[in-house]
Amino acid sequence: MSEQIRTTVHAGGFFLLLKDSENWRFLLLRHADRWDLPKGHCEPGESFLDAAIRELEEETSIRRKMIELDPSFTFELSYTVHYKKPVPQTCQKVVRYFLAYLYKPPRIELTEHLSASWLEWRPDKQIQAETIDSVISAVAIHLENR
Repeated sequence: MSEQIRTTVHAGGFFLLLKDSENWRFLLLRHADRWDLPKGHCEPGESFLDAAIRELEEETSIRRKMIELDPSFTFELSYTVHYKKPVPQTCQKVVRYFLAYLYKPPRIELTEHLSASWLEWRPDKQIQAETIDSVISAVAIHLENR
């Protein structure tokens, strides 16, 4: 018998591009079992963008005033997640990603991840098919059309 999806959870996140001399790089955060982009659940009454900014600051110490938000880009993903705590349940997760730019490397202080890495911007690179690769493709299309 399959688990029934009872609720939808919303999250906001960032795809950060760092312009370092002539090269672009993007930020990935390392969990114990996977790479991820800075993101997190929306709190009650919080917009996707407000959640993305709060989570970016909490997870990396990168502040809103340090980034240049691209107002013409958002990308939304929806997928099923299985939570174990506080109670085992299956939810539909909707994540809205925003694009932002940095022009000098920030000092990153991690609070929830094992490490952080700035990867060379190569839109053909495959990292995680279900989530990150889709965001990379959307960013690549957006940048080509600017």
